[in-house]
Amino acid sequence: MGYYFSTELKNITFEEAISKTKEALKEEGFGVLTEIDMKTTLKQKLDVDILSYKILGACNPSMAYQALQAENKIGTMLPCNVIVQEIKEGNIEIAAVDPAASMQAIKNDDLVLIAKKVRAKLEQVIQNLNNV
Repeated sequence: MGYYFSTELKNITFEEAISKTKEALKEEGFGVLTEIDMKTTLKQKLDVDILSYKILGACNPSMAYQALQAENKIGTMLPCNVIVQEIKEGNIEIAAVDPAASMQAIKNDDLVLIAKKVRAKLEQVIQNLNNV
């Protein structure tokens, strides 16, 4: 089993891809809690250049609450990361973590069911991006 699922958007700017990804997340009940700009961070810290790459920390409050009720240490694995990565100019890949895959290490049947619901929502986000 893979640990993420993804799609590639063509003929789009990086900022347009960020905007469309945030909108697709919102449509499925996710908010973006964190936004890490890896390109800027790595340039500042290591003086290296990479293509544009952002990590969006996405959270569906209802699902997060259910997960916390099932497993009170689950916060160590939240939020769900979604990356927006420039492959080349005009080609942007969006990838989302598969929460069901990452929850396999935790032996909690209730949590597995919640993770599968979150996975379905994130898969829908990726599917919706295919239709833009």
